[in-house]
Amino acid sequence: PQVCWLSPEQTAGKQKPYMYTQGQAVLNRSFFPCFDTPSVKFTYSATVKVPEGFTAVMSATSWEKQKDNTFVFKMAQPIPSYLIALVVGDIVSADVGPRSRVWAEPCLIEAAKKEYDGVIEEFLAVGEKLFGPYVWGRYDILFMPPSFPFGGMENPCLTFVTPCLLAGDRSLVDVVIHEISHSWFGNLVTNATWGEFWLNEGFTMYAQRRISTEVYGLPYTCLEAATGRALLRQHMDATGEEHPLNKLRVVIEPAFCLFLGVNPDDTYNETPYEKGYCFVSYLAHLVGNQSKFDAFLQAYVNRFKFQSITADDTLGFFLEYFPELKEKGVDSIPGFEFDRWLNTPGWPPYLPDLSPGQQLMRPAEELAELWAADGLNMEAIEAVDITGWRTYQLVYFLDQVLQKSPLPEGNVERLSKMYPKISKAQNAELRLRWCHIILKNNLEAEYSKVKDFLHSQGKQKYTLPLYRAMWGGSEATRALAMETFSATAPQLHVNVQNYVKKILGLGVPE
Repeated sequence: PQVCWLSPEQTAGKQKPYMYTQGQAVLNRSFFPCFDTPSVKFTYSATVKVPEGFTAVMSATSWEKQKDNTFVFKMAQPIPSYLIALVVGDIVSADVGPRSRVWAEPCLIEAAKKEYDGVIEEFLAVGEKLFGPYVWGRYDILFMPPSFPFGGMENPCLTFVTPCLLAGDRSLVDVVIHEISHSWFGNLVTNATWGEFWLNEGFTMYAQRRISTEVYGLPYTCLEAATGRALLRQHMDATGEEHPLNKLRVVIEPAFCLFLGVNPDDTYNETPYEKGYCFVSYLAHLVGNQSKFDAFLQAYVNRFKFQSITADDTLGFFLEYFPELKEKGVDSIPGFEFDRWLNTPGWPPYLPDLSPGQQLMRPAEELAELWAADGLNMEAIEAVDITGWRTYQLVYFLDQVLQKSPLPEGNVERLSKMYPKISKAQNAELRLRWCHIILKNNLEAEYSKVKDFLHSQGKQKYTLPLYRAMWGGSEATRALAMETFSATAPQLHVNVQNYVKKILGLGVPE
């Protein structure tokens, strides 16, 4: 459903109802009459009257509150229909920078301010340096209720994000860098069709990692990208590399849609993000000089701003911008043809070099080896100090432990005791991995942590894999899945409820 009506128990404050809209991909047609395609862009204005005690916010460049709790919004820049968004709820705001504020339910506003104070402006400034002016005026962030099924939605001027980002240690800001990067790639230069979604997401992943490299350095960014590559590998193993969705140019046939009801949302997966990132990295590799490629990206944004384009436009402009590459015929190098990138499913033919991340990966791999051994070498384990490790290094360590699981008897219990920073973490990315490790090792003493995590949030990317793991496990984990779902179903987004029902073999109404 496009317009999501939340009951009080689906919110963080549990006191008042809440309403939000989600337009991507083709859902805003049920909210207002529109050409619901990313190929059409327009400006808009709206007048929204809400009950006392509620506030309305929209993805607009300006808004004012008038009498009778009426809010008036204007978006001065042309945008595609999917980027129009409205929230009505018990929400308040706090400034975190010269052009940024955070919005959240009153019970979350302090945490939101603490987590993001000063950081957004830094990312915006680096983005402007790399990709050209930020044209949207303000950049505000709205922390959604815990039932919000996505990590973030890049609605212009007002990004919607999951409250899971409030890790308490500023460690999950990568999602915000991703949404900020959409200000140039996606919102300003937009894919003309959902079949070329990689134009939005592949370029945004590349831009996110460029900003991250400037702010956090190359090793950290390579580590984060390695995590992304592992997700792509998992996705392709699960679907089969030859699956038609594992192409960058996905055919969403209109006739096919009428018969089968193909929703572009069902084509959502890691491919446009991570394979798209590899293709943009390949283009940078052909150029062979980072600052020249940065200059190209800035020229690309400037050339196509406020337009909707196809991959042919993008690649045509690339070859026009670098005539010497066009002359060399880089679009048809055997095995790396642009056409093959776009139209052949499967693993990316080119992978960017992530070896600078090795200095962070190697210690994590070695530590995981130690924990997977039959007799634990506690002396060697205690010699490794993980207190200085940042989130993605810990995530990488836990991914390695999970691959080696189930560990020998008793090892996971000891690991849990030794690293409360991991086993008692409030950080969602760490909690997700720890829950997987608990399930894979049948650590019944900590099943309550899986239950608590699934009670605390309803993000699709965290919720579905855990249900799959529980359902694919023992009798005990299956029982845990059923018990947790019956308790949490009312607080989940209806799409997520239906996906979980499918996993658990419960009938889903067609």
